[in-house]
Amino acid sequence: MTRGARALVLCPDIRVLRYDLDASDRLAEAEGLALAIGIVIAHSAILPVRKMQPNTLFGSGQVENIAVWCEQHEAELVIVDGALTPIQQRNLEDRLKRKVIDRTGLILEIFGERAATAEGRLQVELAHLDYQQSRLVRSWTHLERQRGGFGFLGGPGETQIEADRRMIRQRMTRLRRELEQVRKTRALHRERRGRAPWPIIALVGYTNAGKSTLFNRLTGADVMAEDLLFATLDPTMRAIGLPGVEKAILSDTVGFISDLPTQLVAAFRATLEEVTFADVIFHVRDMANASNSAQKKQVIEVLGDLGIVDTDTGDSTIPIVEVWNKCDLLATEDQDELRGMAELQGAVMVSAVTGEGVAALEDRAAAMLTGTAREVTFTLPVSEGRQIAWLHAHGEVVAEEDAGEGVAGPMRRVTVRLNPKELGQFATLGH
Repeated sequence: MTRGARALVLCPDIRVLRYDLDASDRLAEAEGLALAIGIVIAHSAILPVRKMQPNTLFGSGQVENIAVWCEQHEAELVIVDGALTPIQQRNLEDRLKRKVIDRTGLILEIFGERAATAEGRLQVELAHLDYQQSRLVRSWTHLERQRGGFGFLGGPGETQIEADRRMIRQRMTRLRRELEQVRKTRALHRERRGRAPWPIIALVGYTNAGKSTLFNRLTGADVMAEDLLFATLDPTMRAIGLPGVEKAILSDTVGFISDLPTQLVAAFRATLEEVTFADVIFHVRDMANASNSAQKKQVIEVLGDLGIVDTDTGDSTIPIVEVWNKCDLLATEDQDELRGMAELQGAVMVSAVTGEGVAALEDRAAAMLTGTAREVTFTLPVSEGRQIAWLHAHGEVVAEEDAGEGVAGPMRRVTVRLNPKELGQFATLGH
């Protein structure tokens, strides 16, 4: 797909389907997806669909209108914010004489451009091949958007199609093997972190909620943070210090989105697996977005799929703190009202851009991470100065006194408050 291409963005409003977002919000999100990959939006529209047509999705009159819009606005690409079958996609391209892509194809393009790590690129390619293999019935003139060079040469025909399908299946098998190796490596890294063991805070939220900006604010890092959908895809981790917690790991994850293509739900599950090992989850919400409630629902559903949240009861296996971001974009009276709601619901109001409320968020995280601490008493040789110093640095020393003579010489009795992870880390020092 060429950057700078002029496109029509169409949002089918299908009467028989239920949507979490209303049509205008879905159209705005589709426009955001198009802008995220450098497409010029020549025209956009919501098209009511009373009955889905198996050949073209839209009615014949609507298809004629789309063709007129293409000519009027000199559009070379048509983006349909919905799922198109291969037949619908081919027929629309035949009638409009334009390249047509659906929501899945558009998101795959964005993911393909943004994936930075080896794992991210493997996941995107696997998802892209899974999507593409069902569309080899299409005329070969439209395969210029196929990436990676899978040998799509020659003219149409069953022999060529079957050969290409076989090549795709073989490539997908190799990709799955490579991904499995990457996951094993990730599991080893996670196991090392578990032995360390520093507490982990995971940032989750709808795409463009401001997770990466908050991540940068908390860590002083320089992760890409722009007003774009899917500005970051690959999980990023950094160490941070918190009040009473010497070190914690902050993890920034891929943003969630409504109607994520099924191919990508499976492909990016490993990326989101990091969330399941967190000690605390920060759910970052864009409170300046009128659809923030619907966006919250989408995030909770994904956390439910990961086994973290029971979507029926709302119970969570990992403590979740709602972080109400972008409050600086609201009017003063709206901020005051929201502040009262935040206190009632236990949320934390912040502005990741200005830094307002971030200190309170750090205090909340520290309180949650140290809330499981318990008092433990150690009797240590005075000569073991490193262990005694470690307890002072990592825990809250409640009492310390001489404990007389022992086999190893003079002893000290130290009573200290430690959380389970710190206790495990102290055990790795030999005690």
